[in-house]
Amino acid sequence: MQSTYLVLVIASIACWQCSAIATESIDFNRDWRFRLGELDAAAPDFADDAWRVLDLPHDWSVESSFSEGLEGCTGYLPGGVGWYRKTLDLDLGEDQVAYLCFDGVYNRSRVWLNGQELGFHPYGYSPFHYEITSELLRPGAPSVVAVRVDHSRYADSRWYTGSGIYRDVKLRVCNRLHAPVDGVYVTTPKVGESDATVAIETTVRNAYVSPKSFRVVTRVVGPNGEVVSSGSTDGTLNANSEHVFSQTISVQLPRLWSPRTPELYTAQTSIEVAGETLDRRTTRFGIRSIRFDADRGFFLNGESLRIQGVCLHHDGGAVGAAVPAAVWRRRLLALKEGGCNAVRSAHNPPSPEFLDLCDELGLLVQDEFYDEWDYPKDKRLNMQEKSVDPITRGHHDHFQEWAERDLKATVLRDRNHPCVFQWSIGNEIEWTYPGYRTASGYFDADAGGNYFWDPPRIEPEEVRRRIETADPPEYILAETAKRLAAWTRELDRTRPITANCILPSVSHVSGYADALDLVGYSYRRVVYDYAQRHFPDKPIMGTENLGQWHEWKAVLERPRVAGVFLWTGVDYLGEANGRWPQKGLRCGLLDTAGFTKPSYHMMKSLWTSEPCVYLATSLLSESDYQLDEAAGRVTEKSPGAWQQRTWEWHAVNRHWNYAAGETVVVEAYANADRLELLLNGRSLGVQSLSDFPDRIFKWAVPFEPGELVVTSASGAARDALRTAGPPARMKLEIDRGRIAPDGRDVAHVVAQITDEKGVPVRTSDREVSFRVDGPAQLIGVDNGSLTTIESFQSDRVPTHQGRCLGIVRSTRSAGEVTFRASTEGLPDAVAVIRVGDD
Repeated sequence: MQSTYLVLVIASIACWQCSAIATESIDFNRDWRFRLGELDAAAPDFADDAWRVLDLPHDWSVESSFSEGLEGCTGYLPGGVGWYRKTLDLDLGEDQVAYLCFDGVYNRSRVWLNGQELGFHPYGYSPFHYEITSELLRPGAPSVVAVRVDHSRYADSRWYTGSGIYRDVKLRVCNRLHAPVDGVYVTTPKVGESDATVAIETTVRNAYVSPKSFRVVTRVVGPNGEVVSSGSTDGTLNANSEHVFSQTISVQLPRLWSPRTPELYTAQTSIEVAGETLDRRTTRFGIRSIRFDADRGFFLNGESLRIQGVCLHHDGGAVGAAVPAAVWRRRLLALKEGGCNAVRSAHNPPSPEFLDLCDELGLLVQDEFYDEWDYPKDKRLNMQEKSVDPITRGHHDHFQEWAERDLKATVLRDRNHPCVFQWSIGNEIEWTYPGYRTASGYFDADAGGNYFWDPPRIEPEEVRRRIETADPPEYILAETAKRLAAWTRELDRTRPITANCILPSVSHVSGYADALDLVGYSYRRVVYDYAQRHFPDKPIMGTENLGQWHEWKAVLERPRVAGVFLWTGVDYLGEANGRWPQKGLRCGLLDTAGFTKPSYHMMKSLWTSEPCVYLATSLLSESDYQLDEAAGRVTEKSPGAWQQRTWEWHAVNRHWNYAAGETVVVEAYANADRLELLLNGRSLGVQSLSDFPDRIFKWAVPFEPGELVVTSASGAARDALRTAGPPARMKLEIDRGRIAPDGRDVAHVVAQITDEKGVPVRTSDREVSFRVDGPAQLIGVDNGSLTTIESFQSDRVPTHQGRCLGIVRSTRSAGEVTFRASTEGLPDAVAVIRVGDD
């Protein structure tokens, strides 16, 4: 396919004059010029007037059409090479420096300033920055930054990556005496009900050619905006040097951060000379303590807490990799309402905005660094490791040279977030090392190769013998793990280090687990008891698990297992080779449009205490069930088969529209002990949860139209389905009626086909077109179905189960936005969104 190029030129902004006080980071995302294609656009006088003008973040892959001729591992979307360009009016005084900071560029970027190359950065998920001095600028003329992004290896990661400058760019102008990027580090070494100790480490850099004396002043601001404590430290630095200055501040009656109470503090750090502030930084943090116990699991602020987590890949469905914060907020709020209290950033570091949201909403985060170490993975055939060719060669090519820099840059950026409670140094690494897969015993012929269900059939001594007698690989798994762990601990010792281990029987005996504070198990609940027998002193938890009852049941029965991260919280693009037209995996609790799925409601019934119940239906003839007439109960065709279910939930429907005389299995997922089902006011019986080992209430019901109602014995939980008539209208629902005029804020508009009485019609689909008038634009459409292959960047989309989604983003102007949805044969539906405060 044709390669594509990405140039980055810094857009005109107000000229900074010499100023003693440093600014905070400046949003540097607006008015970039962009073009795809093979060219050399690094020179400052390159003619880019005809290029497209856009704001960052930007993902060019998601703007393209899906194609069966591309690779399913990254969602059948292209990569290529492209350029972005932006002019910058920047006048640095002799006492100033600046930093150009990139949160994430996918990938293999090169950056130039006025034709001089600043550097190369291959990894698409780690932050990086370049220092700008007056010598690099053009006196009396605008400067130009150009960035080439090379994603010609478009199938180089697991899974969808996106292409381009898909995360924020910021500019920081500061005095030559300053705290560098990510130069303030806040921890809470002592946490109690009456008082807490806040430790602040501030790196001060003196870029002057003479020594400087100064004072570091830190004020701690509480959740309500009041200064609760402060401290100061005097220091002196020689020319062109830097040093870390430590402060300890006490906070009385601290308000602790937790998923229930995500209280946030701010450290305001200033570098002052003779009473004048030369540099100022603000650092948000939380006061909390974390501890893992090998026998009793996880403790937050001294209290036991089960980790009810989900894995999240970084794409946002219709918006690709350039995900507005409001898109993540909607998804995270839904997951939290379903009982989720933790997120694993599978398989790469998340964006700072994502972590900000988790700080604010109260979601714990396992921050994961890598999916590939010394050896590559076959992205097309997960775990098969058959081939790696040019378009699938990933970060393994750069790992030896860049691993330390990328890891440390991520830790430095993320370590102040209270939500981050674990560092994961890698995901399912073991099987890429020659001999380790065989040594595990999971894949012996006599074991059947079923690592989901079969516990290890060989003892640790035999695993160790197999490793020691095999031909040694070029790289040793344990040695690489120890290096990664040491680099992490060098910058942060307050959080445990883990990894997602797909072959933990190998990890425990090879030395890999010795580098970890906590061993994460990937689809290995059958190893929990094995670990208890052989490795009782090492804390463990599930770090990649099926979204099924049997996975959570295994945790409830074992207090030492700290919790799970389900694969996944949301359906994602990619991992779809051989599944065309399916462009992703349906294993999420939410679909790509953010709509809840049956598995979401099952996990909600397990993870929440507020009364809840959810109805689903399916034809008995098409289900995994049979009617045991003697017992008067629906049973499995294969007893115990529920314990063999994997990623995707079994097929069920969310409607009550069948043919007369058909027998329908009615399922209910609830956190109640007893439920009663009623059809048109007539009781169809009371069922007890104790009668269903799979925790799914079931009735066999001869269909008749009307209303199906399920209710708990107390009446606190109720759900209903009604038979829908023919489509008659569309109903629009907006998640936010007012958005900010910043060019970034979004609202989600859901269009649902209903009958004349407003009952959702979920058995009839049709194409819907959207029109947006006013200071906003339509940036994506979706329906939640992974087999819909129409472009996300369109103004029309077919419904799925009678509904679809439009995502609207504000411009920088205030006013009223009219959102119109149209479909043939039905009246248009109109909704209004306000942009701004008027």
